Amino acid sequence: MREKRMIGFYNFSVVLTYIGLAFSVYGMTQALNDNHKVAFMCLMISGICDMFDGKIARAMDRTEDEKKFGIQIDSLCDLVCFGAFPAIIVYSFGATGVLGNLCIILYVLAAVIRLGFFNVMEEKRQSETSENRKQYQGLPVTSVAILLPLVYLFRDKCTFLPVLEGVVLVIAVLFILNIKVKKPNKSESILMIGCAAIIFLKVLELF
Repeated sequence: MREKRMIGFYNFSVVLTYIGLAFSVYGMTQALNDNHKVAFMCLMISGICDMFDGKIARAMDRTEDEKKFGIQIDSLCDLVCFGAFPAIIVYSFGATGVLGNLCIILYVLAAVIRLGFFNVMEEKRQSETSENRKQYQGLPVTSVAILLPLVYLFRDKCTFLPVLEGVVLVIAVLFILNIKVKKPNKSESILMIGCAAIIFLKVLELF
């Protein structure tokens, strides 16, 4: 067997995951430069990439190594896209005090715990069944790609930073709370994409 020139896997599903990561890294730079519209746009694009990479992966004929790599790389990228990136967005709005830093730390910690737990349980589930997942334990971290831009739309109608910090804390709790969250079916996914598109246009003030 010919040895690979590069380590890792580069099928369509993981490349889409890498694209989502690239948008998030760029979004971080924009958040730190107070270009919040672009930052939220990048967060939502990363969320859309994450929504489709799993669907593409399940439609592909993958080896066991590719499946295990997909689980790990997806969660590693999710930690950056939906853990570190939202934390930087919150920080860029002025969450620099004790409370702000505590919110950011707890949020990222909850995301890490949620993703680590998901990795263990998903690998176990895939070893036991080939059925698609029907529900999640705890709120998926990707939900922040919709929730934070939605909160951003109301920035002029409230004292925004305390509201943002409070929302981030609530999301952090929901990440690790042992609740059942139904996985969207095809029609629900289409509806979510439509809602995301409206929020996306609202954020950019194009609608």
